[in-house]
Amino acid sequence: MLTSVEVSVTNLCNLRCVHCAVGELLVPAERERLPVGLLTAALDRAPDLATLSITGGEPSFSDALVDGWVIPLLQYARARGLQTQVNTHLTYPLERYQRLAPWVSVFHMTWNYRDVDDFARLTRTAPVVAAELYERVQANAAGLAADGAFVSAEAMLTPESLGELGAFSRRLAALGVRRLEVHPRYPVDFARHLPRLGLPEMRAGIERFLDERAPGLWVLFGTFPFPPCSPDPADRALWRRVRSEPGLSVRNDPDGRCRLNVDATTGDVRVTDFADLPPLGNIRAGADLPACFAAWQEHPAYVPFNCCCPEAACLGPNLIVAHSWFPGVNWRERRALPDALPAAAAADD
Repeated sequence: MLTSVEVSVTNLCNLRCVHCAVGELLVPAERERLPVGLLTAALDRAPDLATLSITGGEPSFSDALVDGWVIPLLQYARARGLQTQVNTHLTYPLERYQRLAPWVSVFHMTWNYRDVDDFARLTRTAPVVAAELYERVQANAAGLAADGAFVSAEAMLTPESLGELGAFSRRLAALGVRRLEVHPRYPVDFARHLPRLGLPEMRAGIERFLDERAPGLWVLFGTFPFPPCSPDPADRALWRRVRSEPGLSVRNDPDGRCRLNVDATTGDVRVTDFADLPPLGNIRAGADLPACFAAWQEHPAYVPFNCCCPEAACLGPNLIVAHSWFPGVNWRERRALPDALPAAAAADD
C-alpha cells in the first residue's frame, strides 16, 4: 500500500558532499519547478498516505524555495493529518528552519564528521567556510531541539566512520538530537567509486557501536544488511540483538514497498530519488501515484526482492544493498531462521 511520498523539491545545494546519493542530479541553477497545485493534486489521488517527506538537493536552499514550495507542501500535509519530515543539512540561518517548524514532524540531518576537517573534506568546502558551517549545523540542531522540534540525524557506515559511531551518538545526544539513523553508504552517484566496507567488518563495527552508543538516543538501522534469513549465524545473532535491545529499531526499507518519490522539477515518479531506474510515470502527464505503485509491485526489477517474513517483521532487502552486497541471492527462497528471532517472537512461534 502506498502510504508515503517523498517530494524532491530541488536539485540545488550549497554543498557537494563526496557521498551524496543524488550528487549527479545537482545543478547550479534551475529553470523550472512544478506548481504546488499540481503536486498536491497528485497527492490528493493517493488516499492512504500517512507521511510526506521533503528532500532535495537542499530544501532550505533559498527563501523563495522555502516560502513558495516547502511551506505550502508542509501545510498541505498537516491539513491532511500526515506526519512530515524535512531532509536538510541545516547549514542556513536558524530562522529559516524555525519558519518550517510548525508543520514539521522531523528535521532529518546528516552527521558523518569527527571534526571540522572531516566536514571540510566530506562537503568539499573551503576551510574558512567549513568552520562556519560546521558550527552552524550544530547550533541549528541544538536550537531546534531546544524549541521542542524532533531532530534526527543519519550516519553512514564507511571505513572512516565505522569506529566513530559511538562518539557520533554521544555528540548528537548532547545537541538534543533524539534519533540516529545508521545505514551503509550507498555506492551510487558521487559515492560510486568510494571504498566499500565488507560485511564482516561492518558487522564488527555495529557490534562495537552498540556497546558504545549514547544511552537514551534512539538508534534506527535503515537498510540493515544483516537479515534474519542469512546463512551466517553471526548475522542472525546481530539481527536478534538489534531487535531485542531497548532503544534500537530496524527500518524495513520503504522505497517501493510503501513509498514513492516525486521530482518537483520534472514531475517524474520514481521508486527513490537515487535509484538507477527509469521513471514509473510523470504527474504532468497525469500519472496516478497508486497506479505507479501498483505497477512497481509487478516490475521485474522488484519482484525478486519482494519477500516477507512476518515472524521476523522483515519485508526484504533494499535493492541497492542487495545488488551491492548480496549479488545472486534468491531472496524469495529464503526464510527467517528461528535463532534470529527475539525470544518473545520465538516463543510465540
